[in-house]
Amino acid sequence: MTRLALVMIARDEASSIGRALESARGHVDRMIVLDTGSLDDTAAIARACGAEVHEFAWCDDFAAARNAALAHSDAAWNLVLDADEWIEGGAEALGPETLPAAAAGFLGEVRIGSRMDAGGVEGIGSVWIARLLPGAVRYAGRIHEQPVSDLPRRRLPLDIGHDGYTAENLARKGARNETLLMRELEAAPHDPYLWFQLGKEHQARGRGPQAAVCFTEALRLAPADVGWRHALVVRTLIALKADGRLAEALEFADAEVANWLSSPDFYFVIGDLYLEAAAQEPDRALNDFLPVVESAWKRCLEIGERPDLDGSVIGRGSYMAAHNLAVFYGTLGLAAQAAEYEAMAARLRR
Repeated sequence: MTRLALVMIARDEASSIGRALESARGHVDRMIVLDTGSLDDTAAIARACGAEVHEFAWCDDFAAARNAALAHSDAAWNLVLDADEWIEGGAEALGPETLPAAAAGFLGEVRIGSRMDAGGVEGIGSVWIARLLPGAVRYAGRIHEQPVSDLPRRRLPLDIGHDGYTAENLARKGARNETLLMRELEAAPHDPYLWFQLGKEHQARGRGPQAAVCFTEALRLAPADVGWRHALVVRTLIALKADGRLAEALEFADAEVANWLSSPDFYFVIGDLYLEAAAQEPDRALNDFLPVVESAWKRCLEIGERPDLDGSVIGRGSYMAAHNLAVFYGTLGLAAQAAEYEAMAARLRR
């Protein structure tokens, strides 16, 4: 039996699949690619990288495709990657000390750092997703499919890069995910995770009003302790601001602040909200709003980065907050403070 196999589904990913496979080749025993109907050189590139390629007729169901790919694996462990992802660091977590020849009783969660540059969310956002699966585990869900298992989840120090949320790649993929999410919601209208994912699709495409509606519905339906609530709260604040619902965003922020006292992402967005309030009510800016802006971004630096928080964006606890403070002080004519924080931003960005 194989100890560890890379299992991937792909379609028209010639521009990126080589990067994904090369990043994994030295750390896995087999590489399996299920091609779901490529019209480009995806399959040829995969074979050239050493992967075995199988064909599958796409049926608008990601879980069905994932499971068909997994069926080709005899491995004790399967590492599931997409073609627009790559191993960025921590590959030692794939070794036999962590993943023995006989699958242990857990699902391994990895940190996926997604490059984002649209919809008011810029930077590298972190999410923790189960991608190291014991051989018998399979998926369910037409879109944003999830592994079905009662096994406990364990976070592993494996970092995966992802650039599927850049504006260029979103445009290339079109409305595929949005269409499938709408179909899923027709069948399960009370599923908060589907509403959350549909909101993310709208937000990535700059549709603030639609994103706000979806996130608000996800908040109404989701349990208070759901693992992705941090991401949902922060994205909701951004969407409400983009939709022109600033008063509602500020009220929601006040209701949530006690839950996120150690979240740089939350305070980073608070600074943006109160800066907008200052712009809308300049007579109150100096006394009521700008002090909150300043203290919020300084709080980001006090907390530092929190990649363990689902949906956190790298930089909000470091160089992005420092840069915002530099611009803030520069706008107020405080040159010394502006220079101090610009230098800090440059230092933290390295």
